[in-house]
Amino acid sequence: MRHAHAHAQVDVYRAIADPTRRAILDRLRAGPAPVNALAAEFEQSRPAISKHLRVLRDARLVSEQRAGRERVYDLCPVPLQQVAGWVEGYRGFWHVSLTNLKRHLEKNP
Repeated sequence: MRHAHAHAQVDVYRAIADPTRRAILDRLRAGPAPVNALAAEFEQSRPAISKHLRVLRDARLVSEQRAGRERVYDLCPVPLQQVAGWVEGYRGFWHVSLTNLKRHLEKNP
């Protein structure tokens, strides 16, 4: 049984399940950004964006650096490799499934 604690690592899949968090990651591919600049790019409130950033940080998908009074976030894509590997496992499945579907449709026009 796992015990919850303040800095528990968040599952990468759960972290990227949210479209806003995926959009933040997409934005950070262009380079590091302070939290205020990130929040300005979204319709959500700054506190809401900060919560999303916390989830991403806990999943180790972003890093946080202090620059004076600002917090600057940067992308850490390494945890996404496990997601890419998992998705890659389905490539063969989809290729076979689509090939079978094509054959079926060609036989039964």
